[in-house]
Amino acid sequence: MRNVCVFTSSRADFGLLRPVAELIRESSVLRLRLLVTGTHLSADFGHTKSEIIDAGFTIDEEVNIAVSSDTAVSTCASMGLALTRFGEALTRLNPDVLVLLGDRYETFCAAAAAQVCHIPVAHIHGGETSQGAFDEAFRHAVSKMSHLHFVTCEVHRNRVIQLGEQPNHVFNVGALGIQNVRRTQLLGRRELPTLIRDSDRPFFLVTFHPATLDAESAVGQLDALLEAFEAFPDHAVVFTAANADTEGRRVNTRLDEYVSTHRDRAVLTPSMGTQVYLSVMSHADAVIGNSSSGLLEAPIVLVPTVNIGDRQKGRIRASSVLDCAAETGAIIETIRLACSDEFQTSLDGLVHPCEQRDTDLQIVQRLEQVSLDGVLMKAFYDVPR
Repeated sequence: MRNVCVFTSSRADFGLLRPVAELIRESSVLRLRLLVTGTHLSADFGHTKSEIIDAGFTIDEEVNIAVSSDTAVSTCASMGLALTRFGEALTRLNPDVLVLLGDRYETFCAAAAAQVCHIPVAHIHGGETSQGAFDEAFRHAVSKMSHLHFVTCEVHRNRVIQLGEQPNHVFNVGALGIQNVRRTQLLGRRELPTLIRDSDRPFFLVTFHPATLDAESAVGQLDALLEAFEAFPDHAVVFTAANADTEGRRVNTRLDEYVSTHRDRAVLTPSMGTQVYLSVMSHADAVIGNSSSGLLEAPIVLVPTVNIGDRQKGRIRASSVLDCAAETGAIIETIRLACSDEFQTSLDGLVHPCEQRDTDLQIVQRLEQVSLDGVLMKAFYDVPR
């Protein structure tokens, strides 16, 4: 049996990793281990560890890295604590391979600990760009500390190879988030949370994270967005909380203040769970903010995305995504375009560039079959000129 440790630090990555974890658990040649950390263990972010347990998984290691503040110094402190505690947890688990997804600083620390502990890393979602966040650097650094790579399209595969990774260890498998939407039984409007269920009122689904390379302007940009909603008084607004990035708590405090003065039309939730979140998205008039879900999942349910600012700059996107500056006038104009009949009609037949069949199965089959002999001794691959 090959021991495979799946690392999860937030509601977002667990929603993507869950089908992979389920297939690993069902495999006759793999043994699943779960390392749970980050905001999963924080009451401020919904204590989403309970969602993992409710899904029937056994948590093998819980690692508290004290996500208690959102300043740059506190983030560095959490990273130092994470590196120490991840090293201890991985030593106890001693997996044959560690599965990581994405570009969070916790993910970077897990990759660094695995590197020192001589544990091969399989990285999902390498080769992508998000130029408005320091996650951009973490993602590429994780790729360099990884040994197997599961990317979402050929463009991303070429970027990982360009980083010097061996082509025979870089697999284009598509995006888990797209697959999850296709497989999720979406709920009808009457099955959704109260604000949406009890009314036929149109609504927007909004997630706004700090752009960590410009975190100090996060609240100002959010205020521009909140002001824009005054131009759409007939719409309700469903907010999901910002994640544990620098200035994330200030964003959530501002959202709390807005909701408290707009209780007739606004609600804020730390976590909905995958099925409810995707279902709410499918009934929204538009997905608004700067979350990757607006670029990945929203196009699959044919809902327009208003992508604000530079946080997702550089990502591959479908034609349903409209970019705009973090300014009230620009946001209003772009929301109006997204909600127009002409733009809605243009989404018919939309094809996402990162969609493939059975992404989870492709990943797990590679984890079952790929030889790990000598994989830690990586040779730099020079792209032919």
